[in-house]
Amino acid sequence: MEKHAHMPTRESFLEKCMLIRQVEETLLHMFSQGLLSGTVHTCIGQEACAVGTITALDTEKDIIFSNHRGHGHFLAYGGDVKGLLAEAMGRSSGICQGRGGSQHLQFRNFYTNGIQGASVPIVVGMAFAELQKKTDAICMQFLGDGTFGEGSVYESLNLAALWQVPVLFVVENNFYAQSTPRAKQHAGDFYARAAPFGIPIHRGDGMVAMEVYEKAKDITDRIRARKSPEVLILDTYRFSPHSKGDDFRDKAEIDNQRLRDPIALLSQSVDQSLVRSIAAKNTKLIGSILRDLGAA
Repeated sequence: MEKHAHMPTRESFLEKCMLIRQVEETLLHMFSQGLLSGTVHTCIGQEACAVGTITALDTEKDIIFSNHRGHGHFLAYGGDVKGLLAEAMGRSSGICQGRGGSQHLQFRNFYTNGIQGASVPIVVGMAFAELQKKTDAICMQFLGDGTFGEGSVYESLNLAALWQVPVLFVVENNFYAQSTPRAKQHAGDFYARAAPFGIPIHRGDGMVAMEVYEKAKDITDRIRARKSPEVLILDTYRFSPHSKGDDFRDKAEIDNQRLRDPIALLSQSVDQSLVRSIAAKNTKLIGSILRDLGAA
């Protein structure tokens, strides 16, 4: 594939993915210590999806709408680590003054909603508004394979195609809804879900950050020019439980998927001293934040 000018480096993607991973691990630990207000859903294993797609956007004007598993998207967007941790703790110093918690965040043009499928019609409306205002902004909606069991998703796809709005539906296909395999939820061809509406569908390896970025950049450039919706389905895998410890998947399957850890793939061709340096920097940052929050 032709490379884009100003293409991000493997090292920059590694830094972002490692920060997301270490923050997510911290949140799971904090939950186990009773330090969080409410539940928590991490994206450990899916970091490349967040970093690759959001890097393809113009974050000064484009709109991102995430879901219950949105910490990685928030951090890839440039959100503040301390604000996120404080929000998850229910603190007034959080990005939403502790009112949104882990699942309902708002920061600049970034939003999340913990209700499955609830944000999809909202995003179509947002994209329609941007189209009417002629802002040249596009919207990116993150949803999982499990969300395709919601009727509002199909209603929204219909309106997005009918109105020809500038939105990219990014499907993080991790093959499970909680611990229920996709095959026990969806009949027919999952990858053709948007086809009846005439929406172009693309598929990518969600474990390879550079591939995700290249596909997303091509698609977002086209959406911005043509003002019409498209779908990008990223095959990925969630290493962590659905939320805390509620995981009934086969351990051997999880271990096998870990062989394609997106961070390990990014680390293969970089100096390992850089990997250690990034990890140490993140550990220092997170440790300092936890001390400030009285959670160390």
